[in-house]
Amino acid sequence: MARQRTPEGPPPAPAVQKLRVRYAKRGRLRFSSTRDFQRALERALRRAGVPMAYSAGFHPHPKISYANAAPTGTASEAEYFEISVTERVDPEAVRAALDAALPEGLDVLEVVEARPGALADRLEASDWVMEFAGLPVEEIERAASTLMARERAEVTRMFKTGPKTFDVRSALVSLTSTASEREGCAILRVVVRHTTPAVRPDDVLTALRAVADLAPPTPPLVTRLAQGPLQAATAGVADPLAADKDAAGT
Repeated sequence: MARQRTPEGPPPAPAVQKLRVRYAKRGRLRFSSTRDFQRALERALRRAGVPMAYSAGFHPHPKISYANAAPTGTASEAEYFEISVTERVDPEAVRAALDAALPEGLDVLEVVEARPGALADRLEASDWVMEFAGLPVEEIERAASTLMARERAEVTRMFKTGPKTFDVRSALVSLTSTASEREGCAILRVVVRHTTPAVRPDDVLTALRAVADLAPPTPPLVTRLAQGPLQAATAGVADPLAADKDAAGT
């Protein structure tokens, strides 16, 4: 019988604290992929001297958990990940050091100590804003009303396993249109439930084109403003870190 190989050296130090981090993806960095960010983050954690906890085994890796990243090409003010550390640290000191170590456009906004409860369970919905250049707000409003009046609006998107058709309308909580501060631009605010598969901003645009012939002259600038617990009564999205901050008295 072959002997089972075991990792050499002492076991990794145990994690004593978990931190939850909110960061923004802005400017040109909105075109960075999830893998690009993961590489940048691991380098930044080393430069910032964060005492990371590592997994056991032959190929130890830092204990980082990513949550519901925005699609490549979209900006965001509400991206989240969690890290585990082997020494207790000051969350604000970690925020400042990590923000300084990441490139401009990947901006660390908040770091809090994690309290009981899974972060992923709190990310129930997203609040997106789309800014359209050269499109009257009346046209956006007409298209949004047409889509919200439908019971279903199916779109097809290509996945790794092949094309899949799914309903966009059932995930939509609200669509509201307003004039932008920029002349000749219109704003569409979209609150969408997190479903499987996830309904992305480009799926909403595909549905608007299919049911209301909305054809913007240029792709809109898309930004996620928030993601967190869905407040159904107000069609709003709450802060997913609120429970952690309340427990810490911040």
